[in-house]
Amino acid sequence: MNNFWDKWIQRADKLSSAMPEARELLAFYSRLLGTQREIYDYLRSRKGWLPSGSLAYDLTVVRAVWPKLLGSLQSNSPDALASEARALLEASDAEVAEMLIEYWRAPGDDQFFAKSFLQPYARWLADAGIRPSGRNLEASENRCPFCQGKPQVAFLKIDEPGAEVGTRKLMCSLCLSPWTFRRVVCANCKEERATQLGYYQAEQIGHVRIEVCETCKHYIKAVDLTKLGFAVPMVEEVATAALDLWARERGYTKIEMNLVGL
Repeated sequence: MNNFWDKWIQRADKLSSAMPEARELLAFYSRLLGTQREIYDYLRSRKGWLPSGSLAYDLTVVRAVWPKLLGSLQSNSPDALASEARALLEASDAEVAEMLIEYWRAPGDDQFFAKSFLQPYARWLADAGIRPSGRNLEASENRCPFCQGKPQVAFLKIDEPGAEVGTRKLMCSLCLSPWTFRRVVCANCKEERATQLGYYQAEQIGHVRIEVCETCKHYIKAVDLTKLGFAVPMVEEVATAALDLWARERGYTKIEMNLVGL
């Protein structure tokens, strides 16, 4: 499973060198991924322990690596974020538990610290095949079938050898699991009318595009792995901040902000 995190980190580092306009964002994301990998490895390597799927119950174990995330962010983040990390290091166990459990039950993409910390835990649940519990979310085809999280990014991938077109998949913003989703459908409101759906693609970033919906005015980025097979959807999503600016200037709202706040 280390290969999962390593692949993302290596891609972020490579793009950081190739895309100077996104270097700062990618350097931050690479460091964050490294810390998340350490959290995941800690949880995975616990002898005699498997998560229950209930964060409230598992928190006695999971909470032990909370200072690791905050310490890393305190040292390697912009001033405002580092200041928040310092304040959270001084928070009581009860305050931290309340914050994490609140996000688990009703996630929001503005809850950076909880989302960053719980992604490795949710990923370990998915890898271990242990269903999460205590999340007050409704199941839907445009939500992760494992944890009901919102999609962070879409991507096209050839699933069957010889297939002429790629299968559209969405990737969960929490447990990072992919699932198959219909191609010409809004990933937010499930609008199906082609006249209400649009796309934008920058010429210099040919394998990533913005998918917009005129009905709900939301958007998601889509990475075409049939054009660039070694791309990493979640990393490309962070690297293409210019596309987010294009969408926001035109009044669209992202379905789920990423961990760099875009």
